[in-house]
Amino acid sequence: MTRLKRISYSFLLLQLLLISCKTVPITGRKQLSIIPSSTMQQLSEEGYRQQISNTPLSSNKSETERVKRVGRKIISAVEKYLQQEGQSNRIAGFNWEINLLESKEANAFCMEGGKIAFYTGIMKYCPSDDAIAVVMGHEIAHAIAHHGGERMSQMLVTQAGGTTLNLAMRNQPNLVRNLTLASYGVGSQVGVLLPFSRTHETEADRMGLIFMKMAGYNPHEAARFWERMAAGSKGSPPKWLSTHPDHQTRIENLKKWANE
Repeated sequence: MTRLKRISYSFLLLQLLLISCKTVPITGRKQLSIIPSSTMQQLSEEGYRQQISNTPLSSNKSETERVKRVGRKIISAVEKYLQQEGQSNRIAGFNWEINLLESKEANAFCMEGGKIAFYTGIMKYCPSDDAIAVVMGHEIAHAIAHHGGERMSQMLVTQAGGTTLNLAMRNQPNLVRNLTLASYGVGSQVGVLLPFSRTHETEADRMGLIFMKMAGYNPHEAARFWERMAAGSKGSPPKWLSTHPDHQTRIENLKKWANE
């Protein structure tokens, strides 16, 4: 590529980045978003179905109902808040779904479009509905903030050589599928995910506290939940924590925010 072409490409990329910035609710942070939410929802639906087909649903009906009850309560509060703020477009096309999956992994995720999954392995850290609300609020915050689309945008630019999503879907379908799952912390991690995730996780922590409080749950439980997670990690953090802020920083932040 000639120097002139490189300059032209860089200029066009800069323009794309500037016009593709959106603002995250509550925090006001600017984020890169070059992929339409409708496209992310389609990719997330496919990824979610893949996870459901690979991991059996929990047979524990009472635990499943607890997770779904807490989730529905937080979703209702969040939808009401977004409507009041004139930001209902953030969840346009969302078709919420909540499942508890049978797995020893201490994990949970919420994909674009409102596709939520808890793994049974995380339930041992959730002795109360307040504790479930900590995880649920955090994961729903990821979806509301469109962190998946932002991560996907970042990874597409770097991992797919700056190609468009349509071309990548046609020429590199396995890469797109892996990027979609990695965007939500599911499956194997893509290296470029790590530098951006701590910002997303901290943002989801703070938004999640607000969402669980809106739904009537105790935000002070958040720090206690992460203390249990830290104690249970035994020096090696669960996969769910691999890109999260360190335990002590997170706990201190959550205590501070819960008192605000």
